[in-house]
Amino acid sequence: MEQLLNQPLIATTLVFALIAFGEWLSIKTRARVPMLLTAMVGYLLLVWTGVFPEDILDRSQFAGLGNILIAVAIVHMGTLMPLSVLKVQYKAVFIALAGIAIAGVIVISVVTLIFDYQTAVAGVGPLSGGVVALIITSEKLTEIGLSAIVVIPALVVAFQGVLGMPLALNFMRRYATIIKEKIDAGTFVPVKKEGDSVSDQESSAVGKSQVIRLFSVFVGGAIAISLSELTPIHYSLWSLAIGITGLKVGFYQHESLRHANSFTMTMIAIIFVVIGTMADVTPMQVVENLPAILTILLVGTASIAFGGWLASKLVGWHPFKGMPVALTALFGFPGDYIVCEEVSRSTARNKEEEKMIFDELLSPMLIGGFTTVTMASVVIAGILIQTL
Repeated sequence: MEQLLNQPLIATTLVFALIAFGEWLSIKTRARVPMLLTAMVGYLLLVWTGVFPEDILDRSQFAGLGNILIAVAIVHMGTLMPLSVLKVQYKAVFIALAGIAIAGVIVISVVTLIFDYQTAVAGVGPLSGGVVALIITSEKLTEIGLSAIVVIPALVVAFQGVLGMPLALNFMRRYATIIKEKIDAGTFVPVKKEGDSVSDQESSAVGKSQVIRLFSVFVGGAIAISLSELTPIHYSLWSLAIGITGLKVGFYQHESLRHANSFTMTMIAIIFVVIGTMADVTPMQVVENLPAILTILLVGTASIAFGGWLASKLVGWHPFKGMPVALTALFGFPGDYIVCEEVSRSTARNKEEEKMIFDELLSPMLIGGFTTVTMASVVIAGILIQTL
């Protein structure tokens, strides 16, 4: 068996099995049990019990590909949502940003007071949402010799959805009740469905060849890495800026890696990197850092909800509509879509009402998740790690 595990494909398949099982469990539980939670906790247990060798990821070699693809994936993130779409949903963008901004200030203040500044920074970026923010934070912690607290961002990302989704679901159910009351009173104004604001930009893309499309995203990532070497700005910020700008000027297509048929493989490789951040974590380190992890999760979740409440008041939204938008930082897509679907189906009295509730909830939730998980978390993590 030991000799078989020396084969990279076999080692890769075994780790991939954890990810696939996590994905299956997430689908079955409607995202209540996040895929990353299953994969990361499963990996730790299998390594600690000796079922997996400690160096299984090194034997796999697949994480090496993931390390190469991080900048490429962030360039892709910049191509996910045109600026024109964000302008239409500016209130949702403002609420989402306010939630994580206020949470960042409160978490850094409280956690620094109770523990230390490094612990606070280790949790804030990943708390804002996103696998990439976790990788950015973990890389820096390892680089400066703080590998003992790498477990903090990893477990924050693993467990944040467990807190965020039920809370958002509760607020959305209450807002759905308000929508029904307005429908009964004849005062509810249904959301106007707009045409697809996102163009595939076939005519302005660098070419229709998938190879050329993929190459162009690699070029963006390589430029970002080069600029980070020449400037004090982290490559993640350059990558995001290149993706956004490239989409705006027509160099990139919307969802560039999907057009190159490379998105799934890229994300699986990056998840290998994420799991790899736990490679040297011991049971004792988990126990030692558990108070900090729980503090970051509890204070962070409450702070995001408070930021969403405050921002909702400022833009004239009902807090039960705005707070879930802020909380999308904790679970993102597809969780945001699933909770909209579940709330509309379980609260509506007929199909027409279900559609009205769903349409009212969906757009701001998707925009909120994109704003936090895809963009803001990368920016926050990229800036804060420079202060360590």
